[in-house]
Amino acid sequence: MALAVSVAVACGGLVAFQARINGELGRQLDDGYVAAVFSFGGGLVLLAIAMAFSASGRRGFGRTVTALRTRSHPWWFFFGGAAGALLVLTQGLTAAVLGVALFTVAVVAGQTLTGLVIDRRGLGSLPAKPVTWARLVGAILMLAAVVLAVSAQLRGDIPVWMVVLPFLAGLGIGWQQAVNGQVRIITESVLTATFSNFVVGTAVLVIAMLVHSLFAGWPSTLPTDPWLYIGGPMGIVFIAGAAVIVRITGVLLLGLATTAGQLLASLALDLVAPVPGHELVATTVIGTALTLVAVVVTTLPSRRIATPAR
Repeated sequence: MALAVSVAVACGGLVAFQARINGELGRQLDDGYVAAVFSFGGGLVLLAIAMAFSASGRRGFGRTVTALRTRSHPWWFFFGGAAGALLVLTQGLTAAVLGVALFTVAVVAGQTLTGLVIDRRGLGSLPAKPVTWARLVGAILMLAAVVLAVSAQLRGDIPVWMVVLPFLAGLGIGWQQAVNGQVRIITESVLTATFSNFVVGTAVLVIAMLVHSLFAGWPSTLPTDPWLYIGGPMGIVFIAGAAVIVRITGVLLLGLATTAGQLLASLALDLVAPVPGHELVATTVIGTALTLVAVVVTTLPSRRIATPAR
């Protein structure tokens, strides 16, 4: 469990860096849709190359086709990439304006809610986890900590949709982590589960980009800085890592641990390379420390919350 939580924290840190990179790419292109396709599409190219040289990956892909053809598993297990596409698109559209920390609080709110629901009910072979006082208190503490961390950055001139969209992306990420874990079990391959995720996500983003381009046109130039195009590989690590450890941690603890990683990385980014108007303040440091406390509280043994008899 300790190793799984550590991996989740590290993966969360990558998400914060990915949000900063994709947000800056979207700002320089002045087109978050094209930025999202570059990010997801770059990851898909790398995974396609890996699949070509991996016998286990190709066997896993065959199991995916068989599962879809025979309907032995729900088809929507294999469409978690749509949620990942929404997250990456949201990064390109809002992260440069909101800042990484404020973007994170909106995502975390949705992710925590989904984690509580899925852990309570279970999903596929992912067993239901009882709602204990420690898990509930940890979730509440996490939300409070993230709100505190970004309280100094909240501004009245931010459009409501820019906060709502990351919240919806957070709802999707909790679900994505659960279904990707199911795909990994079905295909017996982390590579196949990650590849399937990127295939679906890239397809969704390409369609969204083409529709958007009909009204807004195409970017006139492309940025030349290489680091703006590494968001896709970071997404590979995050998605693959989550697919492996979600069965150990459950969706809620996975979400809380990745959130702690996001805020720690956001803290480092705001310290070393702050977005204008989002300089590091004391509440961000305190809130980030509280997120680590929330993760520890969630892992503590605790009595389950009694539910009324039916």
